[in-house]
Amino acid sequence: MNHPSLKRVLVGVWVAVLALTARGEPVAAAAECDLVVYGGTAAGVTASTQASRMGLRVVLIEPSRHIGGLSSGGLGATDIGNKQAIGGLAREFYRRVKQFYDRPDAWIHQTPDSYNNPRHTPGDDAMWTFEPHVAERIFREMLQEAGVETILGERLRRPDGVIKENARIREIVMESGRCFAAKIFIDATYEGDLMAAAGVTCRIGRESETEYGENLNGNRPSLAVHHQLMPGVDPWVVPGDPSSGLLPGIENAGPGEEGAGDHRVQAYNLRLCFTDAPQNRLPIEKPKHYNERDYELLFRNFEAGEKKVPWNLVPMPNRKTDINNNLGVSTDLIGGSWNWAEADYAEREQIYRRHLDYIHGLIWTLANHPRVPGKIRKTVKPWGLCRDEFTDNGGWPHQLYVREARRMVSDVVMTQHHCQGKERVDDPVGLAAYTIDSHHVRRYVDEHGHARNEGDVQVGGFPPYPISWRSIRPRREECVNLLVPVCLSATHIAYGSIRMEPVFMVLGQSAATAAAIAARSGDQPVVQDISYETLRNRLLEDGQILEWTP
Repeated sequence: MNHPSLKRVLVGVWVAVLALTARGEPVAAAAECDLVVYGGTAAGVTASTQASRMGLRVVLIEPSRHIGGLSSGGLGATDIGNKQAIGGLAREFYRRVKQFYDRPDAWIHQTPDSYNNPRHTPGDDAMWTFEPHVAERIFREMLQEAGVETILGERLRRPDGVIKENARIREIVMESGRCFAAKIFIDATYEGDLMAAAGVTCRIGRESETEYGENLNGNRPSLAVHHQLMPGVDPWVVPGDPSSGLLPGIENAGPGEEGAGDHRVQAYNLRLCFTDAPQNRLPIEKPKHYNERDYELLFRNFEAGEKKVPWNLVPMPNRKTDINNNLGVSTDLIGGSWNWAEADYAEREQIYRRHLDYIHGLIWTLANHPRVPGKIRKTVKPWGLCRDEFTDNGGWPHQLYVREARRMVSDVVMTQHHCQGKERVDDPVGLAAYTIDSHHVRRYVDEHGHARNEGDVQVGGFPPYPISWRSIRPRREECVNLLVPVCLSATHIAYGSIRMEPVFMVLGQSAATAAAIAARSGDQPVVQDISYETLRNRLLEDGQILEWTP
């Protein structure tokens, strides 16, 4: 046996065999390719498509049964900041959306003229709002056209499913025992599971103000003015009686130290696709395990003076919606997200189910409960689940809105200073263009004995800014053949601006381009060694936008 490549493959397989047989589990021979993309999010789709178009043998592995992540999971109202900052495959996706809705047969429950597209600019070559099943259809078409092998329903074995040799990933092992070997790996998950299992440094939660000199990071009760509870809302089970205990989701910790770091991440929810078209509408029935106490804070917030419907409803085509959190008590399950990143799969299913149960109960309550103002009940009542969306999940989104989980710590950490233009990177692989945006992370009892939300930060007023190539690759000593376009290296507060689906698509394409360049360098590629100028030139050739010109 004199062929060095064959020796390396057999060594990697033997390591995997030892690891699996030590547990008495079945062993599958490793499937080999140039690139494995783990995570079929929108970023995973663009990464896989780009790499395949550049001639790599690509395998895309998605743990669930659906492709597209949040973009096909209910988030049809694209958060973008500035459309002109989006190029490449990301813009190709949104152009395909427009091409789909340019067809008369795409409009079933309304006419195109009757659709008031809130994010459309006349003459735009793309469309930025869409139905979930349309997004998934387009993503699947892109993968099929590129010839990407797509494997659904395979989950990484955690925490020991990454087989490394020094700083190089040899292969990854699924819970089923299937193994996948490749030259390069991309972690395109919202959680960073592959990154973490590979031993790459990452963090969860908010940095302190002092760590990077960010005056928006850390615990920020003084900034929490948006999506806030009405003044004077009592937090105790029996109003005015602390001995009765707190209502669900409230901690008796006080406002805390301004700017202090902690383990908390911003709240998650489900992006709801509802309809008021009678022929397509599924009614919202009362949940089987409904607990009225879960909505006592909602009732008290109305009684304290809240007059608005606590949701943000954006129209989608065919009389559908993308509904997001709004006001003091809404679809965000504040405090329910903290354990998600490190949770095992069974616990994640429980966390997802808890979010779904909470939102299900919330919508039923808003439409039916006598303690909800009549005007609000009348507004909510006509809406229901869509018969033609999420048909394998009863009409409810299958994707939890994981706004933030793990974040890599690499050679460049994107911070508030990059967002606001006080610092600028010289190796861009894409632009971010959204306001610094964090949802609330907790509820607490303030010094007056009232319930308050904390964690929301909304600061804008800056132009699109570049994201560093070094922020989507690990440190050399930790891993030489992994790229991380979603859980990239950024602080909590900077991630709140970067974390938008179009940006993830841009970074997925850029990561794949880097992977293709590295893969051509030989059997032992090192992503940190590729020429940035070579990468830049190819990104520009493929339509990526790397510099902002007003």
